[in-house]
Amino acid sequence: MAPGSDAPPSDAPPSAASRAGFARAVLDWGEVNRRMLPWRRSRDPWQVLVSEVMLQQTQASRVIEPFHRFVDRFPTPSACASAGPGEVVRQWAGLGYNRRALNLHRSAVRVVERNGGRIPADLAGLLELPGVGPYTARAVLSFAFEIDVGVVDTNVGRLLARAVVGRSLSAAEAQALADDLVPVGQGWAYNQTLFDLGARYCTARAPECAACPLGRRCRWRAAGSPLPDPARSSAGTARRQAPFAGSDRQGRGRIVAALRSGPVALGDVAGVAGWPEQPERARRVAGELVEEGLACRVGNERLALAGA
Repeated sequence: MAPGSDAPPSDAPPSAASRAGFARAVLDWGEVNRRMLPWRRSRDPWQVLVSEVMLQQTQASRVIEPFHRFVDRFPTPSACASAGPGEVVRQWAGLGYNRRALNLHRSAVRVVERNGGRIPADLAGLLELPGVGPYTARAVLSFAFEIDVGVVDTNVGRLLARAVVGRSLSAAEAQALADDLVPVGQGWAYNQTLFDLGARYCTARAPECAACPLGRRCRWRAAGSPLPDPARSSAGTARRQAPFAGSDRQGRGRIVAALRSGPVALGDVAGVAGWPEQPERARRVAGELVEEGLACRVGNERLALAGA
């Protein structure tokens, strides 16, 4: 163990005192340093859900302006549900992964039809919403309803593996540990602060262990930061993305961006997608957009946003 370290031996489970000390260190740092992002100022379940869907695979800095624009246009699930999906996709401009917009619209329709326009306040109800998985459901429970559940994203998964246990964690282990560590009545502040600590100090590459306020309690650092790094592939949260340039995702994004301005002639889709020499590929991707409900055919000659 490193001199002056408060971390327990790496082969011992975290004690109650160790868990309490860890939570206190997190909360103390967060009182002064936690980022006040716009969605953190709200406990409105709809706004929290919107922010969490937007933050999937997208950096917080890129979400701020679209978040304001979206909740101004759709302040409630009812407002979103009553709009066509095409209008929702238009308001999603700048975020990418446009299926998220479609799922959010479908979620709004579902809560209006089945729950009186109220976002469910339980895990099972949230998991029934289109595009809402275990992480997003727990984030809504914690950040909207202030229920004491652990919320494990990639940043938190790394931090738990390194600092708390000093070894790799399965997704189930990480979730159970996160739930166990949440201080009673402090879940909102604790989870939000863990996000910031993981993003600022416990980074995937070159973590800033010396500056991290949890450094004295970190098992991995106390053991000398041995390889392999326990955060690598830990908690089942990190997935390597295929290159974006030249991908179907890039072409899809270009087509949807063009459709936001109006219908596109089917004969122009290949050029719009950036594949003028690959018309069959462009037709295939356009067909996928139609099948998914993002686009629709207008007659036999044009493509448009669905429900626009």
